[in-house]
Amino acid sequence: MVKVKKITKSILNEVIRKRPANSFKGTYGKIVLIGGSQNFGGAIVMASLAAVYSGAGLVTTVTDPSNQTSLHDWLPEAMFVDWNQFDHAKPIIEAADVIVIGPGLGTDNHAFDLLKAVFQIVKKGQKLIIDGSALTLLASNNLPLPKDSLNILTPHQMEWQRVSGIKIADQTPDANQKAAEQLHAIVVVKSHRTQVYEGTDIFENTGGTPAQATGGMGDTLAGMVGGFTAQFKDTPKAVLAAVYSHSAIADKLAEKQYVVLPHQISESLPKFMHKNQAE
Repeated sequence: MVKVKKITKSILNEVIRKRPANSFKGTYGKIVLIGGSQNFGGAIVMASLAAVYSGAGLVTTVTDPSNQTSLHDWLPEAMFVDWNQFDHAKPIIEAADVIVIGPGLGTDNHAFDLLKAVFQIVKKGQKLIIDGSALTLLASNNLPLPKDSLNILTPHQMEWQRVSGIKIADQTPDANQKAAEQLHAIVVVKSHRTQVYEGTDIFENTGGTPAQATGGMGDTLAGMVGGFTAQFKDTPKAVLAAVYSHSAIADKLAEKQYVVLPHQISESLPKFMHKNQAE
């Protein structure tokens, strides 16, 4: 049996660094987020919000045009690309350090075509975060993961059942670790005690609150994982720091709130990261 390591506050000082005086937006990574159908626009807005507020240098959101107004209302810092104009999106995706695909993507033919197109163009040196309905599409179509990118999957337990074939009742740390290793991916299995699988290592989060049990939490985490991995060099540790920060902020908010809203976590990120940065 593989030992499960705990994710604690100490990960923050290992990852979050004081910004050097001579840095600029390019220092902190280019991230592209793809998702948000007409019916699920909020998901990609929340993911984009998390990416910007966690400090990613340049954020572009590729989404349905019906979401442009609300995206810019919530987040004037993000650039917008119409996902029906993939010829405009393609060079931006190719130039990105990190790509997040799935929040609010949907499972129709257009969504699947977008997913396949992204899988075809991602390359070595890029990090690809696959979340939400992109995981469902991946599983239902037996789509192989890209071989060149560093792939990070962020499923909840039912999505992980679809991708791995392991029923929720049988999702033990050992079984999950073997499946993650076969996928050659970092896997974040979200639950009340989220676990992260990276190579032969298993990590379990020590935070989290039932106040987080609301729609959009996973979209926010995917955006945070994108933002952290875009700017911090040690990718596995950046994933762990994003997972810990997500729950630590929620735990603090839950001291005075019955429910924690996902966008409140994003809005708390700049102060939280400032407080927990290493010199």
